[in-house]
Amino acid sequence: MSALQVLTVGHSNRSDLHLIEMLRRHDVTAVVDVRSAPYSEWSPQFNRPTIAATLKEHEIAYSYLGGELGVRSDDPSCYEGGRVVYARLARTEPFQRGLRRVAKAAQRYRLALMCAEQDPIDCHRSILLAPALQQAGIAALHIRHPDGALETQGALEQRLLDRHQLEQPDLFLSDDERIAAALAKQEQRIAYVRPKTPSAQQESA
Repeated sequence: MSALQVLTVGHSNRSDLHLIEMLRRHDVTAVVDVRSAPYSEWSPQFNRPTIAATLKEHEIAYSYLGGELGVRSDDPSCYEGGRVVYARLARTEPFQRGLRRVAKAAQRYRLALMCAEQDPIDCHRSILLAPALQQAGIAALHIRHPDGALETQGALEQRLLDRHQLEQPDLFLSDDERIAAALAKQEQRIAYVRPKTPSAQQESA
């Protein structure tokens, strides 16, 4: 495993103190918020200003990179049929800039990338960010709910293979190709879809 590691965590609808507890368990010293929309209607304790202040109270640094590493890109070239395409998003300069900032910060801090979804398998932090980090030589580990145990990206990918019935060796696909296929299927399931504008709705009617 790479010597350089980045953790990921989803705040879900649990308390902010539960999040702090999980972060402390793994010696996290800084949180990078990768939510495109850094607020929660149902869990306002995780709205950007509130969680930033809470983390500061517990001596955990906070930085927002949802504009660079979130999935709701403003770049129309990142979409196909209104759905964001992770491979296109990963090639954009803002995304690459955000990735470089994470890589640099990971040399000084014990980082956790924070999004909303409880299970990392249902979040872009495992389907988009973790593979991109791996390509940059950084291992991704996911903090799981409710016990805060760590899951490697490899273990998560095995769960993906099971979920998409690709767990058995394939005569025509390598192991890497099976994992790529599982990641692609999960991307189709969870990728952000832009709401249609009134004009677009009229055109498609």
